[in-house]
Amino acid sequence: MSSNMNILKNCAYCRIEFFAKKTTTKTCSDNCAKRLYKQNQRNQKIQHTETIAEIQRNNSTLITEADIKVIQCKEHLTLKEAAILINISALTLRRWVLAGKLNSVKVGKKHMFNRSILSAFIDSQI
Repeated sequence: MSSNMNILKNCAYCRIEFFAKKTTTKTCSDNCAKRLYKQNQRNQKIQHTETIAEIQRNNSTLITEADIKVIQCKEHLTLKEAAILINISALTLRRWVLAGKLNSVKVGKKHMFNRSILSAFIDSQI
């Protein structure tokens, strides 16, 4: 069913004026429609990635006092817990282990640190 309507619109992609035969038409051509679709998909992926990154940033930086008290009570610590306890980054602690400055026990893929050995190492460095 064809329509005799001619509505003057601006293309949503290239911003050129065109006559649309439907009220729902957004673009001037098939190429512009494909490019607009691709641009919208790209923008949605970017927005989704940014929201996930922001959520991860907010979750990873929040360490409560309760978490610190639990870490201080443990005898065996993971790499991340040990880094929090001695106030350095986990990457620095990993470098120390790989350089042989500090000994750790690997359980599966995780490094485990004995609290007493860790405190003795820190005391010898100061």
